[in-house]
Amino acid sequence: MASPLTYSSALGAGECLAGTFHLNITTNTFVWSEALFRLHGFSPGEVVPSVELLLAHKHPDDRDPAAEIIRQISREGGYFCLYHRIIDSRSRVRRVLTCGEGILDAAGRVTALDGVMIDLTATVHQETEQAAREAIAGATASRTVIGQAQGILMGRLLIGSNEAMRILMNHSSRTNVKLARVAADLVHVADSPHSPGVLDSVVRAMQGSHIQRRNAPMA
Repeated sequence: MASPLTYSSALGAGECLAGTFHLNITTNTFVWSEALFRLHGFSPGEVVPSVELLLAHKHPDDRDPAAEIIRQISREGGYFCLYHRIIDSRSRVRRVLTCGEGILDAAGRVTALDGVMIDLTATVHQETEQAAREAIAGATASRTVIGQAQGILMGRLLIGSNEAMRILMNHSSRTNVKLARVAADLVHVADSPHSPGVLDSVVRAMQGSHIQRRNAPMA
């Protein structure tokens, strides 16, 4: 158990450090691998491993669920897997996955807990960044197509950008279709090989609906 284990991430975040542990319930002896010490911000042998130390480094919001799992597996055995956060000795938060099992003797009593803790911090960070980039790209694309649709209405109706946006928003509200979808449909019509008359008909219909709603008497 002296050699650190590493696991690869399918997201390309590089290798994930993993440390192993063995808890002898009979003798209350807790053994950590070098990597598990490092995950908790310690040098190997710097502290004496214990269940109390392990729980002390759990994130406060995750400490009780982790403690309950340890109690349950110590009583009943079986497998466990817990995604949670730890706070190392330098106050750095790590997101980890801990998996293991309760080892039974011939009489069916739980005598030990064996497991591994995998550091997923870099993987989660990369996944979050990727999701943020995709959201930004989506928002940028939506703004671009809405701007194109505004330009089509401005050119066809000889109106300003604000009025064009109001027409698009009115059509979105009236048809219960998202604004970006309304804009994309209008741009598609403009880019399609249809005759200009088709585009004019669509634009005029959107304008007519907008004028009708604007002039409608207040209830």
